[in-house]
Amino acid sequence: MTSPTVLTHRDQEVLAATAAARLVTTIVDAQSARGSASVVLTGGGVGTAVLAALAAAPARDAIDWARLDVWWGDERFLPTGDPERNETGAREALLDHVPVDPARVHPMPATDGPDGDDPDAAADRYAADLRAAAGPGASVPRFDVLMLGVGPDAHVASLFPGMPALTDDRPVASVRDAPKPPPTRITLTFPSLRAAREVWVLASGASKAEPVRLGLAGGDPSRAPVAGARGTERTLFLVDLAATT
Repeated sequence: MTSPTVLTHRDQEVLAATAAARLVTTIVDAQSARGSASVVLTGGGVGTAVLAALAAAPARDAIDWARLDVWWGDERFLPTGDPERNETGAREALLDHVPVDPARVHPMPATDGPDGDDPDAAADRYAADLRAAAGPGASVPRFDVLMLGVGPDAHVASLFPGMPALTDDRPVASVRDAPKPPPTRITLTFPSLRAAREVWVLASGASKAEPVRLGLAGGDPSRAPVAGARGTERTLFLVDLAATT
């Protein structure tokens, strides 16, 4: 795993705009090098702000949206279109405004999907989708960029301190009784997060200062899951000033 690099921005607005510009460059470079690119989105305030900034940026047209695969790092297990779902926020902020290929947008299953309200079956379905896209011998694609928010308790995706999903070696796991509502979720596990070429941890606000410190220090991911978020080629902590104090 790579050692993290910290890039500090004045405030969340600047952080979002800068991360959006960086995302354009990374996607375009990946498409130039490999023909296509893949990103893993996150929800939350700053994650959605990055997507909105990208939608508003003229540079977004440099991306070949038809050659981009879009995945999610975790999802609230709720009906399609529920405002609490990360997918809903991503569509409203960005995906509904760009010519992305619908077949290459891979939302995590919802409770009104083919598996109904069974989060284990839904997690298995998403794992199968990842495996099909990964190619022979791999369980997940080598994502070009995987973005993560971080909670005040240092959780990333839906990997919460002390929860069983932290040690799950399957690509995708269901989460029940999450300490943050809603309690039922689906999440990528550490093996999947660590398959990404680049992992970007996005953090804004004073409540994120301690999680950022723990993430940079490394240590036991069972206590501070953000400490286990690392990319194979680069790990970036994109933060604002308030998250460093």
